[in-house]
Amino acid sequence: MSLLRASATIGGLTLVSRVLGFLRDMLMARFVGAGFASDAFLIAWRLPNLFRALFAEGAFSAAFVPMFNRTVAEAEAKEPGNGLAIALRFAEDVLSVLLPFLIVFTVAMMLAAGPIVWAMTGGFPDGGPEKFALATQYTRITFPYLMLISLVSLLGGILNSLNRFWVNAAAPILLNICLIVGLLFFRGHSEVETARTQAIAVTVSGALQLAWLVLACWQAGVRLRVRLPRLSPEVRKLLALIGPAAIGAGAVQFNLLISTTLAARFLPQGSVSYLYYADRLNQLPLGLIGIGVGTAMLPSLSRQLGGGDAKAALDTQNRAIELVLLLTLPATAALMVSATPLIRALLQHGVFTPHDTIASARALAAFSLGLPAYVLIKVLTPGFYARADTRTPVRIALVAMLVNLVLNLVLIWPLAHVGLALSTAISAWVNAVLLYVTLRRRDHFAVDDRLRRTGIRLIAATLAMAALLFLLNPWIDPWTGRSLIERVAALGAMIAAAVTVYFGLVFALGAYSLATLKGQLRRRR
Repeated sequence: MSLLRASATIGGLTLVSRVLGFLRDMLMARFVGAGFASDAFLIAWRLPNLFRALFAEGAFSAAFVPMFNRTVAEAEAKEPGNGLAIALRFAEDVLSVLLPFLIVFTVAMMLAAGPIVWAMTGGFPDGGPEKFALATQYTRITFPYLMLISLVSLLGGILNSLNRFWVNAAAPILLNICLIVGLLFFRGHSEVETARTQAIAVTVSGALQLAWLVLACWQAGVRLRVRLPRLSPEVRKLLALIGPAAIGAGAVQFNLLISTTLAARFLPQGSVSYLYYADRLNQLPLGLIGIGVGTAMLPSLSRQLGGGDAKAALDTQNRAIELVLLLTLPATAALMVSATPLIRALLQHGVFTPHDTIASARALAAFSLGLPAYVLIKVLTPGFYARADTRTPVRIALVAMLVNLVLNLVLIWPLAHVGLALSTAISAWVNAVLLYVTLRRRDHFAVDDRLRRTGIRLIAATLAMAALLFLLNPWIDPWTGRSLIERVAALGAMIAAAVTVYFGLVFALGAYSLATLKGQLRRRR
């Protein structure tokens, strides 16, 4: 499938998931707010979410998918028609080693929940023993999600390699449905009880996602058997790649964990929640664009490089960056310029106050400075992974994490939680620039003339759209605090005007054409 077609499939389903995620966040803001219970739940949710990003989705996308595709290609060359069967035996060996490790790791983390939460929060100096105990309880409830979602990622990697991208992309929808159902029908009489329901819903969603992937694999003719654990040479190679890949893929998550820890230890109550809500909105374009394009290009890039077609691989990378800039630049401008009306319209109701809106909007504007960098990291990193190089992104990620830590310690005092968000954005740019420079020095990537021309024109269209939003904000903002219909109408009008101006200029300036988009949507011969 073409890059745009596959990315659109993943991005479209991710859009559904993220829209449901915002509905969930709106309900959580209404029923839990930004305080005692929400801080405790978000700390508990951060841990399994971190390990999911590191070892489940990140590591398997980086290490397992290229190895699986390479195994298919090599086996087909030796035994035509038998490549997939041989690759699936490799997947069974991986599953047989992964499953017992996950069980032991999950149990150990649940038993050690108290010390882990204390290490992250310092015992919540602002909330006392009750808040610490609550966060520990929620952590024990949510941590089985890690084991379940890791198995989901293994099966999803196989389906992605078979070009069934939509199945894995649809799985997170179940997470948001479970959390929404919990908030609407099973919430308690207090914020503490409602947050506990959310923690239970997280683990339930993991079980449902695993069942969904198992069923999809059966329909695709993939039925993995669990055998006695065996460290075959291929499994050893995968394990050697997973560690570095996990750190490289999780650099942003590590930075968010550091920010969350500092906010819990040194900043007033609610700061953890402000960072969470801002990051959720910032993650929308990252999920739609960066993850979608990065996931779609990795199997193709692996096959192109494996087949010795370096020219096609270079074109794939350039068109991927072109595509993400087309969609990311206007999203960045919108989130920075119109952060307050967006947060007010989406979250300010119930126990979520106007003060919470302003604090979350400031964090969102700071996070959004790094949005193009977050997306470029997702697109540049496959250039290393497709060459079985997972160590270089790790070294670069460690440098970026060090920059983030230093900036956190410097900026937290004058700027509070906004300084933490700004540090994350700056470190993401450090990461993206170093990835690009390294690929360029190795002659693995070079910006072509088409990308240069397109990039300049996209920046011009983005600046014009940002100016329009700046002028519209005073007119739109008063409507975003009214009824649901008025909020939707106000946001709809603002978005429609911005989209019209941006894409009108994109086509007028020749950055993109309808013929180009139609061509990229067609299946490549």
